Amino acid sequence: MILHSNSPWAKLVHFADFHRRWAGILIAVFIVIGAGSVTAAYFLQPKPAATVITVKEEAKAVTENGVTKYYSPLTGLEVKDELETRKQITAIMIENSLDARPQSGIKSAGVVFEAVAEGGITRYLTLFQESRPGLIGPVRSVRPYYIDWMGPFQASIAHVGGSQNALLTLKNGGYKDIDQFFNGSYYWRATDRVAPHNVYTNFDKLDELNKKKGYVGSDIKGWPHKLDSPVAAPNAKTIHIDISSATFNVDYNYDATTNTYNRILGGKPHADREGGQIAPKVVVAMKVPTQIGFEDGYREQMDTSGYNQAYIFQDGTVQEAFWRKADARAPIYFYDKAGKPIAFNAGQAWISVTAPNKSVTWQ
Repeated sequence: MILHSNSPWAKLVHFADFHRRWAGILIAVFIVIGAGSVTAAYFLQPKPAATVITVKEEAKAVTENGVTKYYSPLTGLEVKDELETRKQITAIMIENSLDARPQSGIKSAGVVFEAVAEGGITRYLTLFQESRPGLIGPVRSVRPYYIDWMGPFQASIAHVGGSQNALLTLKNGGYKDIDQFFNGSYYWRATDRVAPHNVYTNFDKLDELNKKKGYVGSDIKGWPHKLDSPVAAPNAKTIHIDISSATFNVDYNYDATTNTYNRILGGKPHADREGGQIAPKVVVAMKVPTQIGFEDGYREQMDTSGYNQAYIFQDGTVQEAFWRKADARAPIYFYDKAGKPIAFNAGQAWISVTAPNKSVTWQ
């Protein structure tokens, strides 16, 4: 049907169309005004104080009120000068069998990776930069997955031999190897422990060995770090991480006074022999696919690249997250569910590696 412009039906249609158009315009105006108000409110509201220590990749420094402060890229802790931010990071493999406990020097490590080495027995990859404990051990052998976690820190690695694939990787991969097998004078065997649980070293010897080998610096970006921000009502005061068995499973009790996590190993407080109770600032439970494969015998194999679940415990809270590592030589990073990098409290970060089918619980 054709409507003439002066017909009643045409006038009615034009009237309705006129009102529809004006209604649309008014709605658009209200949306713009509303969005502008929200935007204005966002930019005008006071911003919370920044808690992330912004570390310049080239200097690891922050200048505040004309004073420059330097921070370790490994721990986020303040160090005395810029040279300390590039100091050689040293990784040390430390045993965790019953005969190796209590260990020495582990409390001073900046980062610890904990994972099963063989037969359900866990072993520690400990990373040091600014700290220099006077006694470290017992030192034991290395596996390929520890190398994958250590490599991006540009660390030298102290160990007593290793599995076939681990030794081949160190030999052919351009890593900073300080194996006890070829540098025996920089280690010793203690007389109060039985072999093979009695190899020890210290940083006077390791610093000398690093220098001799030409391993004189680790220029890394590191993980983002932040200031402590404990919550008034913690939702993760106790943590349990199922790793292999009762002897090697771990628990943590949150200490609100220090904003740290007292570590419990095999049902007992985990103490450094010289330093006492181990209490990291950050606890990470990292799910890593694990299987048994054949090298020079049947050994644990772990898929260190890709991504998987993680749980970050700090400030009395838990954050469900995921880790990502592009390849064996790439750094590992931790992200929240929105894909944003997670900043750690400055201090020791303890990363417990467990299989995807193992439980991580808290309350």
